[in-house]
Amino acid sequence: MAQALLATFARLDKAGRFIENLLLVSLLSAMMLIAVGQIVLREFFDSGFFWADELIRLIVLWLAMVGSIAACRENRHIRIDALSHLLPPKAITATRILVDLFAAGICALIAWHAYRYLQIEIEFEETVMIDTPAWMAHAIVPLAFLLLSYRFVVGTAKGLVDLLTNASDTAQ
Repeated sequence: MAQALLATFARLDKAGRFIENLLLVSLLSAMMLIAVGQIVLREFFDSGFFWADELIRLIVLWLAMVGSIAACRENRHIRIDALSHLLPPKAITATRILVDLFAAGICALIAWHAYRYLQIEIEFEETVMIDTPAWMAHAIVPLAFLLLSYRFVVGTAKGLVDLLTNASDTAQ
């Protein structure tokens, strides 16, 4: 049962990695094509797409959110580890567990409030670009913070497993 659950989580993680990487490559490529196209149109043809600048800003938002999820997945987000060289390995693991748990809570709180903001955008029917509902463009924010919270919870669980496994190894 536990092996089947771990295998399911491994498959979900692999699918998540694929989707995140695909989104990052697609968004970055689209942003570059639109930006270069806009520059060419403005410089050589004295025209351009009036919606392109706003679309690029929205793509940057999506890139930042998806990139932060990918960074968290790889445990390569910003960390302050001023004390890590002074602490023993078990204390470092325990500290990471606490930090990941705190980060999970903060990300969940931000996700909740971003979702509430999204509901307001839906209620007031705000739009971006060419009459696109703003909530569609901004939906990445609560989703990204929810996924970040999930990643930090997974990091907390992995840290607990490491801590308990190392504790049982040293007890034997």
